[in-house]
Amino acid sequence: MFAIFLTLLGLIIFEIVSSIDNAVVNADVLSTMKSKAAKRFFLTWGILFAVFVVRGFLPSVIVFLADPSIGVFGALQAIWQTDSGVTSAVEAVTPVIMIAGGMFLVLLWAHWLFMEDKKFGLPHEWYVQTYGAVWFYS
Repeated sequence: MFAIFLTLLGLIIFEIVSSIDNAVVNADVLSTMKSKAAKRFFLTWGILFAVFVVRGFLPSVIVFLADPSIGVFGALQAIWQTDSGVTSAVEAVTPVIMIAGGMFLVLLWAHWLFMEDKKFGLPHEWYVQTYGAVWFYS
């Protein structure tokens, strides 16, 4: 029972943090748009794309690419049902999926660290970046 509670608590915290991050990114993108029609298009299609494609379809594609032997239907079934054959196939390729996700996050961090312009928030932060202490941002 405690494990279920802890899992649910972790998922709730993750969803809250992800939603706040998504709202910040959307607000940043919307602040660059002038037209109301463009803003409406971005909000409508962006939400539909995020909900149905990124959270619905993309996990199925990732599972299918990690283990093509389960088939397209098996990959879709893995998300919605608990078939023991599909579940064991997905569990077998879990390390591959986690390595790919981890590499994506490492590359995203490296892009931010080395490619993005930094907007300093602390008074002496410019000094740290000027004299080569890039580790400060990590």
